[in-house]
Amino acid sequence: MLAWLLIAGVNGVAQKALAQEYTDTITTQETGVKSDNIIPLSSSPLLSPEDPMAQVTSVSQLKDVQPNDWAFQALQSLVERYGCIAGYPDSSYRGNRALTRYEFAAGVNACLDRVNELITTATSDLLTREDLAILQKLQSEFAPELATLRGRVDSLESKTAEIEANQFSTTTKLGGLLIVGIQGRTNNRGDVNPRDGQKDTDDAGTNTNVMSLAQLYLTSQITPRSYLFTGLLDGKGTTTPRFTNSVSRNDVLLGYEFATDSLIVSDLNFHWLVTDNLAVMVGTEGVSMPTAFRGPNRVESAATGPLSYFAQRNPILNMGYGHGGIAIDWQFAKRASLQAIYTSYQPGNPGQRSGLFDGTTTTGVQLLLTPADTLDFSLYYVNNYSSDGCLLTFVGDECLTAVNTSTGQSAPLQTNAVGATVTWQISPRISAGAWGGYTRSYIPGRSGNVETTNYMVFLNFPDLFARGNLGGIYVGQPPKITSSDLPVGNNVPDFVNTGLGRAGGQPGTTTQIEAFYRFQLTDNISITPGIIHILEPGHTPDSDSVTIGILRSTFLF
Repeated sequence: MLAWLLIAGVNGVAQKALAQEYTDTITTQETGVKSDNIIPLSSSPLLSPEDPMAQVTSVSQLKDVQPNDWAFQALQSLVERYGCIAGYPDSSYRGNRALTRYEFAAGVNACLDRVNELITTATSDLLTREDLAILQKLQSEFAPELATLRGRVDSLESKTAEIEANQFSTTTKLGGLLIVGIQGRTNNRGDVNPRDGQKDTDDAGTNTNVMSLAQLYLTSQITPRSYLFTGLLDGKGTTTPRFTNSVSRNDVLLGYEFATDSLIVSDLNFHWLVTDNLAVMVGTEGVSMPTAFRGPNRVESAATGPLSYFAQRNPILNMGYGHGGIAIDWQFAKRASLQAIYTSYQPGNPGQRSGLFDGTTTTGVQLLLTPADTLDFSLYYVNNYSSDGCLLTFVGDECLTAVNTSTGQSAPLQTNAVGATVTWQISPRISAGAWGGYTRSYIPGRSGNVETTNYMVFLNFPDLFARGNLGGIYVGQPPKITSSDLPVGNNVPDFVNTGLGRAGGQPGTTTQIEAFYRFQLTDNISITPGIIHILEPGHTPDSDSVTIGILRSTFLF
């Protein structure tokens, strides 16, 4: 599959940068998934989900209309002489998009109304006598067609009124999805407990199982510039069996893997467009960096994009597993935006090591730049306090202090993390990207630090073999403890080896290779087969490799 996708990529398949007109028909712009949540996103995650067309007064306001376009003069005349052309909120006209009969009827009707207004007010500077003569001749010649068109518009208005009278809600939109995945692991043995060169732990890998994740989400418009987002989620199944140890427990986690005992509230947050360039999100559920930060890799959806949780985004952007808090999104320039967030893991629990300020909390900021139409770059910084030393990224080395055998607890950590992601549209047929991340953590009031690194490089191939399909190849290293010199007894790598917890980093390096291909059967249904191969799981050099086969099916509505 790797060779097949590489050959297909060389022969030409496309992916878009953040600033482009995306050809992929289902991307994170519509649906994004993290391990506990599925989030509908727009180009700005915090902005209103509505996409109304708005009147423009100058053709220069339409960023995708150029003077050398064959229809430029016609558009300029319709906009600047007659004022009957509307554009989209992102200042685009989308002139290559197919036109429905309804849209044609609405456009003609708007122009005729404008012309009638000009005739009534006798604005001779905008409308000449020659124009009126030509228009009267056209109206006479096409009188039957215009009468038919008027009848269809009246019928459309009647049908629209009927739909509005019987719709789910006039202010709330209902959406959702269902993901069902079948996966199986190879049979492996691992040297992980302790790592002494002897393979002493089994990954049975014989049970092929089924996982599912279902979500309903409601978007309730409060005002024209604000809405309430509510999500309900239910998940079943995990990627077991796997090595029976704590070191490699995160060797792989699928993006839609989140087993719940019952239906849970996954999102409850309020979005407010304060100004045209500034949006705010506040809530008790679903306020996290994946929902608040824009992502340059626009296929980072576990419903329709990469299969694993690690391949969605830099694990630094999952840190803290935020539930409740506040976030802002500021578009301070045409090609630059800034996102910031403060979030808590347990905002509703006032007990010790929990709550809005005392428990696991995360503060993050991201700068997103589009220096060219084909290039996107994001730079981010995250500060996290973990009450038990676990960063809650659920990928690679995420618990960085050892559990004290006498108290049953691990020391807390204060973490500073930096990372960057870049995507490049090499050609209309292929795009490439990469990210890297670094964390440095310490126990408050004590000496020493523990450091981790991670990286990923990837290729995306939209419209592979057919419009709407998507191929992808991702190769990366999950977070790895490269050095740890915390006080003796707290260092995880040596604690696993000897139980003493002395200074030192991981003995090996895990590499994850993932390849997938999404068949887009309809606008709402897709099937994605894929494979994940993991070298040295748990950063343990003497462990067998793990191979996982996945078949994911997704239904969106």
